[in-house]
Amino acid sequence: MKYLKISNWGYSAQRIFIICAFSIIPLALLFTFAYLPVINMFKYSFTDWNGYSKRFDYVGFENYTRIFSDPEYFKVFIVSLYYFVATFVQMGLALYFATILSFKIRGKNFFKGILFFPYLLNGVAIGFIFLFFFKPDGTLDTLMQAVGLGQYTQLWLGNPNIINVSLAGASVWRYMGFNFIIFLGAISSIQKDVYEASDIDGANRWQQFLHIILPSITRILQLNLILAISGAISAFDIPYIMTDGSNGSETFVIQTVHLAFKYGKLGLASAMAVVLLFIVILVTLVQRVTMKGEE
Repeated sequence: MKYLKISNWGYSAQRIFIICAFSIIPLALLFTFAYLPVINMFKYSFTDWNGYSKRFDYVGFENYTRIFSDPEYFKVFIVSLYYFVATFVQMGLALYFATILSFKIRGKNFFKGILFFPYLLNGVAIGFIFLFFFKPDGTLDTLMQAVGLGQYTQLWLGNPNIINVSLAGASVWRYMGFNFIIFLGAISSIQKDVYEASDIDGANRWQQFLHIILPSITRILQLNLILAISGAISAFDIPYIMTDGSNGSETFVIQTVHLAFKYGKLGLASAMAVVLLFIVILVTLVQRVTMKGEE
């Protein structure tokens, strides 16, 4: 019996050693390339470091104060509102198409592929596609002239009043497929017996959507809304490729990149990155609290 206990202890110790041996390298890589940069980011956010100097001065919360008090830096939050509003348009279109294609419609698999295809494309490729689409005498202007709306053509990427609307529209086209496939999966999980019972009761498609589909996907709607907030703040690839933040289209992330690598204000850029991190964490906590409260 004593030998058995010693044997079991030796097996447990060997098992723990093997687990630690196989885990030490992934943990070291995780700490080196994930946690250590975040720790340094917090440290740099309290300094005026320019990114290459060997010495820097601690400035306390001065960088954070500038972000929320200086109009030059605070205006990027206003730009984010365009993408936030566009998200509701995107979710509305995705829910509309997901609802229609969840019923029996001829060629629905073909239309599913068309709607989801833009999400599979690379962001850089989409940026160049829409550069050609919005350029003067480009695709959009040609289409408008063909239908008799040529007098309404604009400098879509040159007019500061509409440039963010154009860029947000490109984001809607790209990311709608993601929301579409999520909504479609949620709607497809609804039992067919529920639809059959509603048909017997004489419910039409609108009533089925209002009283069956919408209550069944409330959790998914909340999740997408939470993701919309963080996505609007972190918009980057399409506006960066298409305009590089010019003409009033600079987003929060683009401004952070410019401050760090273009103007050598790595301390201020680190503070902006910390603010973005806390916004994402706050949004995630709100999501969890909301869902937990409903449970």
